Amino acid sequence: MAGFARVTFERDTSRSGGVGLHVGPTALQRVRGALTFFALACFVALAFAPASHAQSYVVTLDPAQTRVEFALGTTLHTVHGTFQLISGQIHFDAGTGKVSGAVVVDARSADTDNKSRDKKMNQEILESQKYPEIVFTPQQVRGSFAPQKASQLDVAGTFRIHGQDHDFTMTLAVQLVPGSQLQCDTQFTIPYIKWGMKDPSTFLLHANDKVELEIHAIAKIIPDQPAH
Repeated sequence: MAGFARVTFERDTSRSGGVGLHVGPTALQRVRGALTFFALACFVALAFAPASHAQSYVVTLDPAQTRVEFALGTTLHTVHGTFQLISGQIHFDAGTGKVSGAVVVDARSADTDNKSRDKKMNQEILESQKYPEIVFTPQQVRGSFAPQKASQLDVAGTFRIHGQDHDFTMTLAVQLVPGSQLQCDTQFTIPYIKWGMKDPSTFLLHANDKVELEIHAIAKIIPDQPAH
């Protein structure tokens, strides 16, 4: 067949009654060429394979470019407010989905642009002097991640608020923005009364038992260098 080295069997007269294997010089050249081509093809495949399949990253959120917003519906209107990010750094293995690190929010920074309401929220509901931080600790990521294109990831971990840990999964939309940074956006619901916080409702004003949160963050992403 064309493209394959031809190997012929001939009787080897130097051995009594034996059959020897004779490979001509043209066949040897073809075999060597095929092996060289195979080795080159393997090298090219490895060199140009997507790095994200086995790449680990460090993602660091920028507090100055991160907005943590919440909304609580009531019978009269919806209360809007913000929290301040303290820090956020995540170590992420795109090959296994394993992730570690933490995102830390300052519970004492809760601000609805109403001092009396904020005071009551911090003292009676969040009890932020006793529980000053809200922390999300990610443990596993599901979904395909490549830093050069938009991705949607499900991030499972532990959400700690008001001194209690809760299993929690949030859906995160990420995309690359100028400056080799990631834009990260998510929104989710917190059943704060079910999680042990006080119901702020009064006789005249009813508040929902769940609060809506949105996070819009800009993060720096770099390859994670293993410790030597």
